[in-house]
Amino acid sequence: MNLSLDFEGKIAPQQLLATAHAHSGILDLTASERVFIEGDNLSSLKAFLPDLRQKIDLIYIDPPFGTGQPFSDIEATKAYSDEIQGEEFLAFIWKRLVFLRECLSPQGSIYLHIDKKIGHYIKIMMDELFGEENFINDLSRIKCNPKNFARKAYGNYSDMILYYAKNRDQQIWNDLREKLEEEDIQRLFPKKHPKYGPYTTHPLHAPGPTQNGDTGLPWKGILPPPGRHWRYGREELDRLESEGLVEWSSSGNPRKIVFARDHKGKKIQDVWTFKDKGLSYVQYPTQKNHKLLERIILNSSNEDSWVMDAFAGSGGTLWMAESLKRKWIGMDQSPMSIRLIHEHIEKLKLNVTVRTVSS
Repeated sequence: MNLSLDFEGKIAPQQLLATAHAHSGILDLTASERVFIEGDNLSSLKAFLPDLRQKIDLIYIDPPFGTGQPFSDIEATKAYSDEIQGEEFLAFIWKRLVFLRECLSPQGSIYLHIDKKIGHYIKIMMDELFGEENFINDLSRIKCNPKNFARKAYGNYSDMILYYAKNRDQQIWNDLREKLEEEDIQRLFPKKHPKYGPYTTHPLHAPGPTQNGDTGLPWKGILPPPGRHWRYGREELDRLESEGLVEWSSSGNPRKIVFARDHKGKKIQDVWTFKDKGLSYVQYPTQKNHKLLERIILNSSNEDSWVMDAFAGSGGTLWMAESLKRKWIGMDQSPMSIRLIHEHIEKLKLNVTVRTVSS
């Protein structure tokens, strides 16, 4: 299935990429671990594409949502304009995605944070540009407490994050796990060990017979059930038994003891709860929960990976990347964003390469 989205202002990728500036050699990523580019991100991507191409392991962007309104801080200082809508907004996003895709390394990923009112159009756009086969997840993010709108509609307390790989199954994936809640432990580990706490038991045999080999032979005088084999060789079974990790049922069936304390955690699902703080508690009007950024960075990059945020805002992605020992590149043209990021750079006493690009 090859769907595409037609809109005014859409330009073929190769035609767009041909507008990139000649190599300037002024953004040497081997000489810096932190880069902040002041100016329009499209102009910045064009200027530095030869230096950025296939260098970035993770891109997170939280672009304008096409809401048709300006955003200001608590003191009514304008942060940025979100007044581009409709096809003009789609063209705005498309142009930047074309260049961002070029920046991704072969093991790279991109997360695009967007409102659900426009997100389905962006999904089709990204399928076309990155390849439908490289779509990984549509993540629903619960952003606030339930709302009690008067309009004839369901409440809206979530937005979406579209996650794509440059090359599916080659992307960095660290498979973070969520800690088990108490109710999970009670349900999954209903038994209680006097010394080691909650536990359950698993069968010591597995489907399929062993024609030749140790796992098909008798252990403790018993064979595995018909059509099955021991999960471990008899030497390992002896070790488990000697360490008190085998429980025998009343019918004489051996089972392996598995403790809650050894559980690696729950697989993270595609609905996340990372609520944003109110305007009076943040520096930037659309500032995202840093725990959300931490999860994305930990899961889809490694230490020393380059992480990019082309709509840097308050710099949350940059500071989380810094704390997790990643290299980072931020871009923004908002005077408020530039001021906040420079204040944070000075506060942390960071050595940052700063470039200014005119539109």
